[in-house]
Order: sequence, then structure tokens, then C-alpha cells
Amino acid sequence: MIRLVASDIDGTLLRNGARSIDPALFDQIRRLGERGIRFCPASGRQYSSLRRLFEPVADELSYLCENGAVVWGAGSPGVILSKTVMERSRALALCGAILAQSTCEVLISGANTSYLCPKQEDIVDHMRYFVGNNVTILKTPEEVPEDMVKVSAYCRDGAAAMVPVLSPGWEDFHPAVAGEKWLDFTLADKGMGLKSLCAALEVDLSEVMAFGDNDNDLPMLALAGRPYIMEQASPMLTARFSKRCSSVESVLEAFLIELERE
Repeated sequence: MIRLVASDIDGTLLRNGARSIDPALFDQIRRLGERGIRFCPASGRQYSSLRRLFEPVADELSYLCENGAVVWGAGSPGVILSKTVMERSRALALCGAILAQSTCEVLISGANTSYLCPKQEDIVDHMRYFVGNNVTILKTPEEVPEDMVKVSAYCRDGAAAMVPVLSPGWEDFHPAVAGEKWLDFTLADKGMGLKSLCAALEVDLSEVMAFGDNDNDLPMLALAGRPYIMEQASPMLTARFSKRCSSVESVLEAFLIELERE
């Protein structure tokens, strides 16, 4: 029995450059809720960004944010169910290593704020207007006024090319490609976030349906009882998971029709 649906956002629910959620999904989320099945966006994005994306049903959802480093419960405002904090001095050293790369920008995540020390303004516009995050501009990473839960490298030449450059020495921060230009570092992962959420909701991991497309989705997909990957998923995922789909909405619609026939 499925009691929770968890889905990645970028590349999974938002495909081919889409900036808004298909309204059909909101109806499906309501229909799932009528049957006691919860829906949870699971993303590297922050809480406010995800709430804006899911505005018509925002209060009904739980949120797995910052790749699992911050998990929020349902409601308005929701409460933080779990938060995994990076050791500050080591996180700052990582920020320095990222900034030392001429083609990289650093993004530091707090519980619900993105901190930038921009070399070029395009990263600010991207985070504010495309991603929709709360953004604060700082001169140096040392000015971040709260716990750091995630450090990300925005790689203008592509994240894959920077993996062998930036990952060595930072394995404890679980470096993971999170998109074409994003390399994320955090003590948490989406699997840890899913475990925390399931514990809070008293849902067994076998009762989870999950969707993803990129390497940072692997820990979540590996724990879910019914994992799906997108047809364009990363090689790491295609080598491991057999259930494929072209859209989350098509899988959920078939699932709901099956439930409604019972």
C-alpha cells in the first residue's frame, strides 16, 4: 500500500525548461489526499521556493528541502521536522575552494535563505527569479548569520566537469551532481530526509512511491518501496532502477484510476 509520494522537482516535475507545475498535478495531489496519501516535493530547492511552486496545495504538503538537509511538516507555516547542520569551519573552507575556481559561484543554504557572494550577477537573477529562492547577498561566506545546511557550486562549464576537481577531500559532504550546472555538498541526502519524514508521519519506507532523474535522487529512490526514474535519467540511475516514466503525472493518474476502481 502506498501512503506517501515523494518527487524530485527539476528534471522530474519541471521538464524541458518548464518553470511552473502542471496544474493537473494539483488535482492529483488533492485526490491522493482524499485517500490518505500524502505528497512531498523532494528537492535541492529551499522551502519558500517549493511553497511558491505548489501554492494551490502548499499547506497540504510536507517538504524535503535542500536535498534532505531540512524537512518541513505540513501547515502554514510548517514546522521544521529535522535539520542537518554542516560544521561551520569546514563548510567555510569548502566555500573558499569553490570560489577559487574561476568558473564557479558558491551558494550557501540556511534553513530558508540562499546566501550568495556573486562574481557575476546572472547567478543572483537565476536564484531570485527562475528558482524563486529567498536570496541574501554577502561579501564573504563568513558573513552567513545562521547554520549552514548545504553548500553548492554553480559550475558555468557544467557540474560533471567539476566533480574530479571539487569532490576530492570533501567526500564527507556527499558531493552529488544535482543538475547540469549544480554540484551539491551536504551532510544529509534525500534518503536521510525521507527517513526523517517517514518517521514523523509513521509511514514505512515500503509505502513510499518516489520519482527522480539525477544522481542526488539515488538515496531516496533506493529506500522507496516503489521507485520510478525519468526516461532521461542519469546513467547512475538507469543502471539501477527498472521502472521508467515520461511524466510523474501519467504514473499518478494510472495509480489513482486503479485506486478509484477498488
